[in-house]
Amino acid sequence: MNFFSATGIVFRRQLRQNLRNPVWIIIGLAQPVLYLCLFGPLLKPLASQIGTSNAYTFFVPGLLLQLGLFGALFAGFGLVSEWREGVIEAERVTPAPRTALLLGRVLRDCALVAVQGVVLIALGFAFGLRGDVGGMLLGLIITVLLGGACSSASYALGLATKSEDVLAPILNSIALPVMLLSGIMLPISVATGAPKWLVWLSDVIPTKYVVNGIRTAFTGDLLAGPTVWAFAWAAIFVAAGLWIGTRTFRKDA
Repeated sequence: MNFFSATGIVFRRQLRQNLRNPVWIIIGLAQPVLYLCLFGPLLKPLASQIGTSNAYTFFVPGLLLQLGLFGALFAGFGLVSEWREGVIEAERVTPAPRTALLLGRVLRDCALVAVQGVVLIALGFAFGLRGDVGGMLLGLIITVLLGGACSSASYALGLATKSEDVLAPILNSIALPVMLLSGIMLPISVATGAPKWLVWLSDVIPTKYVVNGIRTAFTGDLLAGPTVWAFAWAAIFVAAGLWIGTRTFRKDA
């Protein structure tokens, strides 16, 4: 069994499980949609203060980052369940490469994030989002890359801990501060009245540059510095995530 066929088999198996029970797809999309419906209208009067003519051009990219984080970072819970049921052990005895066992699952998570992202952008249009279509597509690609990185890291943590009780607080302690410090709701800068220590802390979070780049892409500046940096950071994240995940799969799976 070669690498590509093994990856395809794992991907199709994982995708069929989600299609039979799509509740997790809905749950993953529920939080960004609630933010869009309940918080988005509050930003419209503040559009000029946050430096944009369309509040949703600022807000929807932040929700895409949230989707990439929360939509994929908790994928490790499913792997812990599979490990407990003996699925991982059964896959070990097959000739499938260990990397394929990881990549098939990551591709499934990327596909789910992509579908959820399309739905979120479409809902944003319904609320008043206007922007460059090519930039939105690029922003979606960056989000999918970020989702792949998060799911890879989550699988590595899941195999390392082998316990939902341990995995949950670890992921929450990572995801929530990263999400808030990335400025997905409001820009974190001295100009908006944020204290300097908070601005400094936000500046060292790479995902801040990812969301800023997606926002720039949404306006149509596809080759602007922030957009290029966002894509570069997403590529670095996914490469690091796959490397860590593959090492863990080869060692513990």
